[in-house]
Amino acid sequence: MPHLTFWFELASTYSYLSAMRIGPLASAAGVEVVWCPFLLGPIFQTQGWSTSPFNLYQAKGENMWRDMERQAKKHGLATITRPTDFPQNGLLAARLATIGADTPWGPDFVRSIYQAEFADGLNIADEVVLSECLTTVGQDGASLIKQAKTDQSIKDQLRQTTEDAQVSGLFGAPSFTTDDGELFWGNDRLEDAIEWALA
Repeated sequence: MPHLTFWFELASTYSYLSAMRIGPLASAAGVEVVWCPFLLGPIFQTQGWSTSPFNLYQAKGENMWRDMERQAKKHGLATITRPTDFPQNGLLAARLATIGADTPWGPDFVRSIYQAEFADGLNIADEVVLSECLTTVGQDGASLIKQAKTDQSIKDQLRQTTEDAQVSGLFGAPSFTTDDGELFWGNDRLEDAIEWALA
């Protein structure tokens, strides 16, 4: 079965859209999705950015939020709620997603995080929010949060994944890479990425 690696950043608006869409689309096409959380912050820093380009360029940011409203409606998602702080600190959430990356509950957890962040407007750096998201997918929130905060191997794995993203040429999220190394960027390229994976 062909694979498609889904690179997502938990503070990313458009990654939210892709996380909600990729499962059914890939399944229908016969493509296996590899869920790969990473951090955009270090990549932005190499480009000389101290924050999201949606903050650096006001017009771009305002258009993005309006586009998110349109896209959420188009895909039958809940109305977008802007988090108080954007981008949010998704480090702990990304470590938890790293723990869940190869588990049956991992994708549901990621979707739960995005739902909390962009539908409910909650702070995904809040351990109470994260614990509730883990409980939603049948996991022990306190235990996994402790592991994510103390297990050096999880920290190292996320750091390595972020470095791998840079080596693969990623510059934004969501991104998708196929078995032959082809890179697609953006939620609007998800269908193209799936089609390429099948070629």
